[in-house]
Amino acid sequence: MGDMMNKTPLVSVLMAIYNCESTLEEAVNCIVNQTYENWELIMYDDCSSDNTFELAKKIAKKDERIKVFKNEKNLTLAPTLNECLKKAGGEYTARMDGDDVCDRTRFEKEVAILNEHPEFAVVSCLMEMYDDAGTYGKVGFPEYPEKIDFANNSPICHAGCMMRKTVLDELGGYNISPKVERIEDYDLWIRLYEAGYKAYNIQEYLYSMRNDRTAIKRKKYKFRITEYRLKKDMCKKFGLPMKYRIQSYKPLILGLVPSSLYKILQKKRYKV
Repeated sequence: MGDMMNKTPLVSVLMAIYNCESTLEEAVNCIVNQTYENWELIMYDDCSSDNTFELAKKIAKKDERIKVFKNEKNLTLAPTLNECLKKAGGEYTARMDGDDVCDRTRFEKEVAILNEHPEFAVVSCLMEMYDDAGTYGKVGFPEYPEKIDFANNSPICHAGCMMRKTVLDELGGYNISPKVERIEDYDLWIRLYEAGYKAYNIQEYLYSMRNDRTAIKRKKYKFRITEYRLKKDMCKKFGLPMKYRIQSYKPLILGLVPSSLYKILQKKRYKV
């Protein structure tokens, strides 16, 4: 364990921020209070209409490791993350959203995996779902994701991940094509595995995503069509058997089910 923690590469945290002034300070504190201290936080404001940018600048004055930038116009998530990536100087890149929280040992544990296991290009963890009333659900991911795991849902938690920057650069960062809008992370992992890389999920709940349990956050149907097309193409690329290709239609079917049934399915997925 000693040798493992002696190597302390710089971790660049990529945080695209937009209208999150009420939650930003809590999210940043999760980074500031990490047991692993060699990090830089790159916050990029995507033209927020509230005081997010002003608050970010105020927070940055308290810690020289925090850097704040702002887009000239609203770009949406993927392009903004690519802007963060351009400013990143770390060997590893980590993700964090401005309205979420994570365990203070997250970076320490993720860095340890990447240091000791060169076979993994990305490491992530399990995830909890919470809102103002507390934690209400859990999302699991396979410890060793394989291509076959992509047939159902993304098998890697993007919000809680840490990745080798050389690999992310090699892949060209995040895809900004409308063909993968709202599923940029899914597309990234597919390209990662297509290039021959592997991922690892720590089997601990080190990340918590804020999501209102009372809201039915259903995607617009056009985004379900986008996901269907991505899954269909992925199955062909990975050469998955027909029974898995059938799962490509799942997003389309979910978009048609009644709201009452959708709630039940969400509860089952999130183990509410």
